[in-house]
Amino acid sequence: MRKSYRVKKEADFQLVFEQHHSVANKMFIVYTMTREQPTHFRLGISISKKVGLRGHERVWVKRRIRQSVLEFKPKMRSDLDILVIARPSAHDQDMAIIKKNLEHVFKLANVFVDEETK
Repeated sequence: MRKSYRVKKEADFQLVFEQHHSVANKMFIVYTMTREQPTHFRLGISISKKVGLRGHERVWVKRRIRQSVLEFKPKMRSDLDILVIARPSAHDQDMAIIKKNLEHVFKLANVFVDEETK
């Protein structure tokens, strides 16, 4: 995923936290914020040490989240900043379960473009 698709700066994270709409399931918390000048969505991922004490465990989860988002990319709204926070239950899950739970929480957060408006 290109760097332009990522929320990287602390100020951007704080802005989404302050002006957010949040939803959650057992594996993820998702914060969304509508942007004024959308070109494409931006994604921020946060994984605490509660998910995995070792860095490679947290990177493993982050890679699977990023890969799932790449697969969802064609049907995602372009006017959103999205923050995904992984819960500890995401640590030992395989790709299919992570993707299924991420899709579920994205539907709750209204991240996908409606099929009838395409």
